[in-house]
Amino acid sequence: MAKKSNSSAGPTQRQLRVGELIRRSLAETLARGDIHDPDLAHVSVTVGEVRATNDLRAAVVHVSPLGGVNADIVIEALNRNKYELRRQMNKSLTLKFSPELKFVYDHTFDQMDETRRLLDQDTVKQDLDIDEA
Repeated sequence: MAKKSNSSAGPTQRQLRVGELIRRSLAETLARGDIHDPDLAHVSVTVGEVRATNDLRAAVVHVSPLGGVNADIVIEALNRNKYELRRQMNKSLTLKFSPELKFVYDHTFDQMDETRRLLDQDTVKQDLDIDEA
């Protein structure tokens, strides 16, 4: 009998482990500057997270250029060079299948800034002070 997948259960340990391996490999490749693209030249890219699918045949890579400047151009360049990045990744990893890569903008830093902004509001600070008393 086949296993039932529970979509609300979250990623498995295997997905998390493979995602982290892919993240490290891509971060090293981008840091070394092995991809020769004018849109990626002299741009520091942070690889925040990699989410692998259940079958590990595809992975969504959440990236952010330093400072968020020209994010759309950098994302487009990474997606344009995804086959070369995949080839470089395969040199350092031994996986049964080489996952198809898709690069998207990582909104984590934007969300952190918004959370800080909300916590700095006077009404929120007042509520926090009441809770601590």
